[in-house]
Amino acid sequence: MEITTAAFWAALGSIILANILLSGDNAVVIAMAARTLPAHQQKKTIVWGSAAAIVLRVVLTLVAVELLKWPFLKIVGGLLLFYIGVTLLLGDDDDDGATESERAAGHLLTAIRTILIADLVMSLDNVIAVAAAAKGDTLLLILGLAISIPLIIFGSTLLLKVMDRFPIIITAGAALLGYLAGEMLLTDPAVAQRFGAPAQSLVAAAGAACAVLVVAVGLGVKRRRAARPSTA
Repeated sequence: MEITTAAFWAALGSIILANILLSGDNAVVIAMAARTLPAHQQKKTIVWGSAAAIVLRVVLTLVAVELLKWPFLKIVGGLLLFYIGVTLLLGDDDDDGATESERAAGHLLTAIRTILIADLVMSLDNVIAVAAAAKGDTLLLILGLAISIPLIIFGSTLLLKVMDRFPIIITAGAALLGYLAGEMLLTDPAVAQRFGAPAQSLVAAAGAACAVLVVAVGLGVKRRRAARPSTA
């Protein structure tokens, strides 16, 4: 597709719009992963995490149609997303024996790794819309996703500030990841092959159940840790 044609720019606009609409959950993960870091590392985590996630999404989009046909892939992804939701709800763990600089470096790498894994899992469905808008044009795909980076960074930064003022949003973010995990578990091709395609109401119910479960597990573990006697 020629870059000077109206069709090229229309497709580019479609990719940017689709990525904005589909990246709300990714912005939540980025903000939640960065919230426990020192202020000077939060911006670095958001920038690098967003950029790396976009690169990963470009690669994933090129093979997404085939990946979504693999049985059990979405089940594994759903379980990973459930674990990430609980982990992000727990926040920071103690790092006994580590220096402040070691803890800071470790938390930065952990946050970026969490962002990448969560984005990989959550993008399995989302990239289909972006791939359709690109119409097989790799340059168009890369341009559209690259332009979306500052938009995702802005959304993550805004959410981070809101989370500081309203901590309940952290719980809501973890519940969102649980909901997405429940949806993925029931929409895996292996489930459809064995039991038939589930009704949308059943998929929504599974998402709601997993959302509640993520929050319950996360808050339960958090209370147990808080009740543990200090060894200091």
